[in-house]
Amino acid sequence: MSDYPETPEMSSNPESFSENLPASLIRVKDVTKKYRLGHNEVEVLHSINLEVKEGEFISIMGQSGSGKTTLMNIIGMLDRPTDGSILIKNTDITKKSQKELVDFRRRTVGFVFQQFHLIPSLTAYENVALPLTFAGDRERGAVESALERVGLAHRMHHKPVELSGGEQQRVAIARAVVMKPKILLADEPTGALDANTGSMIISLLKSLAGEMTVIMVTHNRELAEYSDRIVYLKDGNVAE
Repeated sequence: MSDYPETPEMSSNPESFSENLPASLIRVKDVTKKYRLGHNEVEVLHSINLEVKEGEFISIMGQSGSGKTTLMNIIGMLDRPTDGSILIKNTDITKKSQKELVDFRRRTVGFVFQQFHLIPSLTAYENVALPLTFAGDRERGAVESALERVGLAHRMHHKPVELSGGEQQRVAIARAVVMKPKILLADEPTGALDANTGSMIISLLKSLAGEMTVIMVTHNRELAEYSDRIVYLKDGNVAE
């Protein structure tokens, strides 16, 4: 039994979600993750199975140490599973070399974190342009479009110190989506914000779902209810 009550609208069972959504974009198959701590081996994830559909917005919840961030990092190709596979559009990313993985991640996944990680000396525009610069793409229109998408086109020439916390997180979201990724991963994206600003950020993420698949890690049940589905982790397992 889960520590969290389920409702029909927020089940961890993919069968309960809308049948009108496209086929699965992400398939996590029997994923186990182990870490070695000194002489001990710790198993953080235990044979996890999960499917996420194209355009779906899901929240991953669970207590501290339940494996939420570890699972997100594996889906986002920042870490590799010890066993099991991750399929993205039928591509098994666990079989890719590190070089292939970096390139695939750059084209496929955008990240938003609790801390904004903006470069203080750069303007909002310049921060958002960074992923394009690293990819050798200098398309100005993509940066302006991303800033317009988060409602900050009028602040593009301001530096982070001149922006509120909510505005800085919106710049971080614009940076995450400027490459038009298939997947947006958000790890506690409202953790550094007040409640009202946090709700605005979640509404923005909700509006992006459909254009891309959004996976959010959060401990906040109220904010998780914005998503299409909530997946609960407990002790490294998907809680039924």
